[in-house]
Amino acid sequence: MHNRFFTPPGQSYFLFGPRGTGKSTWLKTHYPNAYWIDLLDPETFRFFSAGPERLFQILAENLEQKVVVIDEVQKAPELLNVVHSLIEEKKGYQFILTGSSARKLKKQGVNLLGGRAFLKHMPPFYARELGLSFNLARSLKLGMLPIVLDSPNPEEVLRAYAGIYLKEEVQAEGIVRSVGDFARFLETMSFSHASLINASNISRECQIARKTVDSYLMILEDLLLSFQLQIFRRKAKRALSDHSKFYFFDAGVYCSLTFKETEREGAALEGLVAQHLKAWVDAQIEPHQIHFWRTVSKVEVDFVLSGPASFFAIEVKNGSTVHPADLRSLEIFLEDYPEAKAILLYRGKHKFTERGILCYPVDEYLMQIQPEFPLPF
Repeated sequence: MHNRFFTPPGQSYFLFGPRGTGKSTWLKTHYPNAYWIDLLDPETFRFFSAGPERLFQILAENLEQKVVVIDEVQKAPELLNVVHSLIEEKKGYQFILTGSSARKLKKQGVNLLGGRAFLKHMPPFYARELGLSFNLARSLKLGMLPIVLDSPNPEEVLRAYAGIYLKEEVQAEGIVRSVGDFARFLETMSFSHASLINASNISRECQIARKTVDSYLMILEDLLLSFQLQIFRRKAKRALSDHSKFYFFDAGVYCSLTFKETEREGAALEGLVAQHLKAWVDAQIEPHQIHFWRTVSKVEVDFVLSGPASFFAIEVKNGSTVHPADLRSLEIFLEDYPEAKAILLYRGKHKFTERGILCYPVDEYLMQIQPEFPLPF
């Protein structure tokens, strides 16, 4: 079992993350004596759905229990009203509320306990968490999900992953009218991984309405299966693109959905870097943002990270050597933002600086990322 880069707060908190990122496993290890409510268990789900206020009664009968874990709280969001009341009573409870979907919580207007609980994230593994077992080529195929990498049959688990979501989250919850349409949409979106979103093209490819595409994109984000990056526009000096950029949350999940093998590795590499950077941003105490930069003339920088003391422009290349053309987009970005730290990640073995740009082996760079420290430079 690998140690995770997760430091829990001392008060109540939400812990969000896609299925299979190891939320429950981590919590059971670190809170072995907590009172555990598993809403994936049908009997437990029925019990609390029928009467959320039963939590009051249970804790009144178990006064020694001060740590309460509610696993997959989105299954019974009415429980949050009870949790809110118990926190207000200031009896020393710590509630840890996990979720692999934000959809029901958003739909019912839940305010995440009015700010009385921190919001934390459990991403797939960081490369550094895997240590010596991290292998870039393997990660580009299998991704970084603990449920996959800890399995004796990782390929089989990965193939089943999208099906699990379709069955348990989409179909069982009745989120979409046609699971077949949504499954076809998922496959089509694999062609958009690490690319600009063009909803009209996706609509034609899937043979579904444009509004349905927008709805499905929101569902993917709510289920924590994907994220989008917006254009970096701070003090823009050039005309910029209006489209956002799409990523599945894990490189392995992307690979399991796509049949586009000729271009898969480059997109998987960019996605692997994206998921590490997003995990780092989500873990910071001070607010940070991750964007990308693209002009209307199609000059693009893959990632722009900004924060109180951070400003990075990062480009990812799948080649093992650095050519002058590979540096051009970063050079143009530096013309507009000379204060940025520019990094080119590539598949080679040597770290060096070329024309003011730090060229860094991508596997070595990923191994240096951990949330408690600044990004390497």
